[in-house]
Amino acid sequence: MSGLPLVALVGRPNVGKSTLFNRLIGERRAIVSPQPGLTRDRLYGRVEWGGRAFGLIDTAGLDRVVRDGPEGDLPANTQTQARAALAQAELICLVTDVRAGVTAADLEVVEVLRRARQPVLLVGNKHEGSGDRLLFHELYGVGLGDPLPISAISGAGTGDLLDAIVEHLPAAVPVPEEAGELVRCAIVGRPNVGKSSILNALLGEERALVSQVAGTTRDPVDTRLETAEGPLLLVDTAGMRRPGVTKDADFYSLVRALRAVDRADVAMVVVDAQAPLLAQDRHIAGQAREAGAATLVVLNKWDLLDQDERSDRALIRELRSAYDFAPGTPFLYVSAKTGRGLQRILPAIFELARSRAKRISTPELNAALGEVLERHPPPSGRGGRRLRLYYATQARSRVPTFALFVNDPELLHFSYARHLENELRRRFGFAGVPIRLRPRKSGASSDRS
Repeated sequence: MSGLPLVALVGRPNVGKSTLFNRLIGERRAIVSPQPGLTRDRLYGRVEWGGRAFGLIDTAGLDRVVRDGPEGDLPANTQTQARAALAQAELICLVTDVRAGVTAADLEVVEVLRRARQPVLLVGNKHEGSGDRLLFHELYGVGLGDPLPISAISGAGTGDLLDAIVEHLPAAVPVPEEAGELVRCAIVGRPNVGKSSILNALLGEERALVSQVAGTTRDPVDTRLETAEGPLLLVDTAGMRRPGVTKDADFYSLVRALRAVDRADVAMVVVDAQAPLLAQDRHIAGQAREAGAATLVVLNKWDLLDQDERSDRALIRELRSAYDFAPGTPFLYVSAKTGRGLQRILPAIFELARSRAKRISTPELNAALGEVLERHPPPSGRGGRRLRLYYATQARSRVPTFALFVNDPELLHFSYARHLENELRRRFGFAGVPIRLRPRKSGASSDRS
């Protein structure tokens, strides 16, 4: 959102802020459910209207904070995130539910906004039609000007709302040119391993919601970071639970997390150093590899291990062996709480992104593969036939993909394909990056041996 004016959607819980957010940005990014309180972090989106662009912020419902409830510090931290969005915004849209009328909770939000420095637009959502019993007239008594009737579900009235937003925004600010190609890194892992804590520590601010309650983050949270190596987009995702455990809102969180991995150049797999060998961690890393992302394993909470555990070489060997399906994956041992090892994360992300984007010339590629086949010829296949490689080339793809033109694609056994992958990774520096081999039958082939 660099260079764009920001507009915050605020209001009490369950008035339709997330539905309106999705409507205005034109995609289903925020989780929508009848269950109140699903939005916890700040979500950012871009909106273009009438030749103008602005950033839109979806926030948690502003509500009384219950500090001693079963969710511990979560409600307080959620409200901190919502108020941080208020401080950032140039314009605030107070969203209300016209079916419920003006409630005591609405009036509490109004009192907060009366002290705000920014202009406030009053929005009456769920104005679906004359057939519903509406209490829209009550909004005139709030004292925030004429309310705007809309339906976030159907889109009715949202054009008038966008006109009003653009009218209230300051003059457009030129967006600076990119310092380099944007690198996207998805932060993934099981619930409560410290993903948001690592993000906050990297940024030096409470950007993502952090709480002792497992599964706090439900929507992917995008944060752009300008670095000396170029722009970086860090995406904090919901904890990915074991299959069969996920349901309801957590299911949609999982879908969004997987979608974030699909768009990522690098997946930072955060693991709890106190339980580093769980199958679910490896499953998450495997999903990232299948999606084509380079992988970085970050063992958080390393400070909670005693000296003997941190020095246990056998444990480290066992850990690397557990991730042998992702050869060359870097392992970092960090503590979001103390800051240990965090300075190595960003360089590792950029190094993986560069490796993933690397292209090998066709002559160089064929010379290297020729040496590999000469030193370690492929085994004989069915009927004594042997794989013959005529030439290879790197395809245009977001994942390093190599087309191998051979006499018979079925003769490329997976074990020999893995050998070729490892050699390419060793020779050309694709450590931690998935490599895809695509054997194709060469039209020039007449080999029958």
